[in-house]
Amino acid sequence: MMIGWTLGRYFFLRYVKITAYFLLGSFALALILDFTELSGKLSSLPDYSAIQAFGLSAMRIPSIMQQVFPFIALFAAMATLISLNRKYELVVARSVGVSAWQFLLPACAGAFLFGIVAVLVVNPLAAWGFERSEQITASWRAGKSNDVQAERVPWLRQKTEDGETIIGAKTIVNRGLRLVDATFIRLDQNQDVLERLDAKSADLDNGFWQLTDVTKFVLGEKPVSLSEVRVPTHLRPEFVEESLARPETIPFFELRNKIAAARSFGYPANAFDMHFQSLLALPALLMAMTLIAATVSLKFVRFGQSGTMILGGVLAGFVLYVVTVVVKAFGNAGFVPPFIAAWTPVLIATFFGVSFLLHKEDG
Repeated sequence: MMIGWTLGRYFFLRYVKITAYFLLGSFALALILDFTELSGKLSSLPDYSAIQAFGLSAMRIPSIMQQVFPFIALFAAMATLISLNRKYELVVARSVGVSAWQFLLPACAGAFLFGIVAVLVVNPLAAWGFERSEQITASWRAGKSNDVQAERVPWLRQKTEDGETIIGAKTIVNRGLRLVDATFIRLDQNQDVLERLDAKSADLDNGFWQLTDVTKFVLGEKPVSLSEVRVPTHLRPEFVEESLARPETIPFFELRNKIAAARSFGYPANAFDMHFQSLLALPALLMAMTLIAATVSLKFVRFGQSGTMILGGVLAGFVLYVVTVVVKAFGNAGFVPPFIAAWTPVLIATFFGVSFLLHKEDG
């Protein structure tokens, strides 16, 4: 017997409702934790205010939520199936000939739509919010990096006709094209230090870096303050963006063009390609999480092993997440093609879920 439209819609709406509850709970928890962390990091800055910090956290939350979407899909599917089982609704559906494959279809459809919304709506919002929050935080920290525990400084090395320049910055914004609290160490042809330039900000323009609020240090001389300094460069925006920008700051709709532009100049763009492939695979990954939830949630009432089965589902989801993160690291490093790195965990989880359900349902 095929599942009817009314029953299928009922299962689908139940899944959507429970998923919404998990999303709201996760959003509130992530907002509280991120606000607490930001307050501890930024409270010593002169421009800090609790209201603005709360606004920063709200802008960062979509980016944080993207990391927990697979777990939300897993727990929502488990909760949906468990609630249907406890009310004997699945038992009644089975008694009239509805198989597990049929009443899992609405949940899988809901997970797939959840993934589509995450990629097309949440991801662009997350990219904008994260980039904007980084810009605001950088403006607060500008010139005050010693007052706040800074992250590891990223460094670049460029070569020009005048020698080499080592470039570092405390904060990277505008997808790597603006450096805040930047340091430029200029070397001559013999690799001896000519001068050091400390700038409040540095913007990459056509053929040069535009430094503002600069302090110039030369060995044996007093420091000199300069309003602006131009440092020649052969670095192209595509290289700087590929080297310094975080893939999470680029929306899904722009990733393909960024990857193509970077590769046209000979840059690998593995991190951006890995992020792009991971987003493409996200709807399928959420469906795979739903199948894993089904393997541990369909029959627990009959055997009276609810706690053990739920723990098994959580562990299975956690193992899949760890595998996804590890394979993604290999994809970012270029050891594994990004396409394979993104889709391998999805295929493994899908085969595991389908095989288990085939064994349970069809013997």
